[in-house]
Amino acid sequence: MAPEKNDSALQAIRYQRGSLQLLDQRKLPLETIYMDILDSKDGWYAIRDMVVRGAPAIAVAGALSLAAEIFNLGTFDGTSEDAASLVANKLEYLVSSRPTAVNLSDAATKLKEVVSKAAATSSEAMAVFQAYIEAAEVMLTDDVASNKAIGSYGASLIQNQLKHLKMLSILTHCNTGSLATAGYGTALGVIRALHDAGVLERAYCTETRPFNQGSRLTAFELVHDNIPATLIADSAAAALMKARRVDGVIVGADRVAANGDTANKIGTYNLAVCALHHGIPFYVAAPLTSVDLSLSSGEEIVIEERSAKELLHSHGGLGEQVAASGISVWNPAFDVTPACMISGIITEKVSLSLSLSLSLSLSIYLYICKYDLA
Repeated sequence: MAPEKNDSALQAIRYQRGSLQLLDQRKLPLETIYMDILDSKDGWYAIRDMVVRGAPAIAVAGALSLAAEIFNLGTFDGTSEDAASLVANKLEYLVSSRPTAVNLSDAATKLKEVVSKAAATSSEAMAVFQAYIEAAEVMLTDDVASNKAIGSYGASLIQNQLKHLKMLSILTHCNTGSLATAGYGTALGVIRALHDAGVLERAYCTETRPFNQGSRLTAFELVHDNIPATLIADSAAAALMKARRVDGVIVGADRVAANGDTANKIGTYNLAVCALHHGIPFYVAAPLTSVDLSLSSGEEIVIEERSAKELLHSHGGLGEQVAASGISVWNPAFDVTPACMISGIITEKVSLSLSLSLSLSLSIYLYICKYDLA
């Protein structure tokens, strides 16, 4: 492990060919420590144990952990088909680390296609490994470009829909910034874009219990970027809306079903209900890799349940016991927000107003965007 330099404090993933380090986000904001990730096993545990989190970052980190392992593999006594099989098996292993976010599964599918094609055109195992490494590295650069496009589209959509307001105050949940992606962020990227445009009056972030991604990570990013921001307790969101201090809500998504239902960090659905009651637009920002067209609705999304210790102990389970011994715990990591409660879905291709798209068949529209058929 090596302490991180202040000038790159928001870089969740450090990668050079053959070397991967992940910022241990469990330690933030008090300590900035990087962990060396030597292979896919290290990557699996880093994802499972929340060293790295956020659907886009999970996908990139998982892919690069295997790239680092393959680069340092040394001699490989096998055919190109054997190499492709090795990569495919390790990708399936990585996908099992966290089940709800679809981005890693989406990445694994695409990367398996890359190695399958390489194995079909070359008899050399090293050619397969090289093709995998290059494809995994492209994911890192593509994610940053995707996030900046999301920020631009999202800022335009929100400004257009709220054009009667000169300045905007936006509430967000969990962490969807540089720390949840390869850089810039999704929902927090939209907030960054609004700030850059000079129309953001204030960003509000929830603490996001029980792991406190909002208070530890989003607040850290907002302060780092000198964006005017205020932290609130999760339970204060409804009161904040009632006081008319919020003009819009924007969150990320770990999975988007074909009908527009979205799974995101637990507590997102609460915010959508409150926003609907108070007449406040509720937006979802996510890359198209989060869209899972195999699921007809959010009812089919597998919701990850996490350790009871995260609720029973402070610091997301890492600190002292705070709950009564013997109490039972239900600790889902995500909830599902129905499409009918979402004002717009923002991707790297387009910002989509659901009030219009639902009548045009959202599933067809998302299919066109996801597979670049427009």
